[in-house]
Amino acid sequence: MRMIKLAGYSLIIVSLTISVARADDPCLGDEEKKTALAQSAALQKAEQAGKSAALFAAYMGVAINDCIDRYDKRAVGRAKANMPSLGRDLAKAAEAKGALYSSEPVRADGQTSAFRYFESVGDHQDANRVLLKAVQAKSEDLRLFETAWNIDNGRYGPIDSTTGSRQPYHSPPAFRQELTKVATSNADRLMKAEEKDAQGLSGNIGELGKATMQSIEKLRSASLWMNYLPGGDRPAKDRAELRGDTIMKRPDPTFTQGQALMYYEFSGSPKAKGLAAQIKKRSEESHQAIQKAGKSLKNAITQKSETEQKQFEKKKTDLEKELGF
Repeated sequence: MRMIKLAGYSLIIVSLTISVARADDPCLGDEEKKTALAQSAALQKAEQAGKSAALFAAYMGVAINDCIDRYDKRAVGRAKANMPSLGRDLAKAAEAKGALYSSEPVRADGQTSAFRYFESVGDHQDANRVLLKAVQAKSEDLRLFETAWNIDNGRYGPIDSTTGSRQPYHSPPAFRQELTKVATSNADRLMKAEEKDAQGLSGNIGELGKATMQSIEKLRSASLWMNYLPGGDRPAKDRAELRGDTIMKRPDPTFTQGQALMYYEFSGSPKAKGLAAQIKKRSEESHQAIQKAGKSLKNAITQKSETEQKQFEKKKTDLEKELGF
C-alpha cells in the first residue's frame, strides 16, 4: 500500500514538474507553435522551388525563430549549414550587378544588396568592404556616409562557444581611416568652392546678398563633414567670422550688417551679440523716426484740410451774399 502511495506521489511530482516546465517555455504557446510550423513549411516550399533568394529568406526566417527547434530541428540544422555559403554567393552576385548597399532588409525577390547579404551571415568584413565601395561611389552623399560611420552600432561578433555570450563588434581602424579620407575630401572641396563665392562680398548690394547665401551654405556643409575629422569644424567657423569681418569693413554698414550677423552667428563669435544689439537699436530708432514722420505728415494733412475747409466756407458765404441769399 505504501509503495502505491509513493508511486502516486511520484507521478504527481513529475506531472507538476512538466507543467512548470511548459509554463516557463514561451515557445509552447499556440501562436508560437503556429508561427514555427508556418516557417518550417515555408522552408520546405522554398527548397522545392530552388530559387536562391527565396531560399535564403526562408533560411533567415528559420534562423531568427527561437522556437522552431521545438518542432523541426532538421530545419534549424539545414539553415545553419547552408545560410553562410548561400548568403555569400548571393552577395557576390549582387555586388557584380552594382547593388552594393541598401537600407532595406533581405527580400525573397532577390532585390537585396550585397551589404545586406554579407551582414545577414555575420561577415562584417566583407559587409564593410562593399559599404565602403558604395560610399566612395557616392562620395558626396552625407547620409550614406553617416550610415557607414555608425555601422557598428548594434553589431556583435560570433557567439562564444564556452560562455554563450557575444561581444560588440568593432570595425578595424582601416575602415574609419578610409571614411576619414572621404570626409576630408568633401570638406576641402566645399571650402575651396566657398572662396570663389566670397569674392562677391565686396560687390554691390545684390551681389553681396547672393554671395553671402552661397558662401554660408558651403561653410555649413563643410562643417558637417568636418565634424567627422579629428580637428572638428573649427576651420569653417573661423572662416565664417572672417567673412563677417570683411562685410563690416564695407562703406554701407546700414544695409549690410545683417549679412555679417549671419556669419557671426554661425561661427559662434561673441561679435554676434554686440552686432545684434546694434541692429536692434538701429531698427527701433528707424521705427520711431518713421512713426514721428508719419505723425507729422498726418498733422500737416489735417491742418491743410482744415484751412481748405475754412476757405471753402468763406467762398460759399461770399457767393451767397453776392447772389442775395
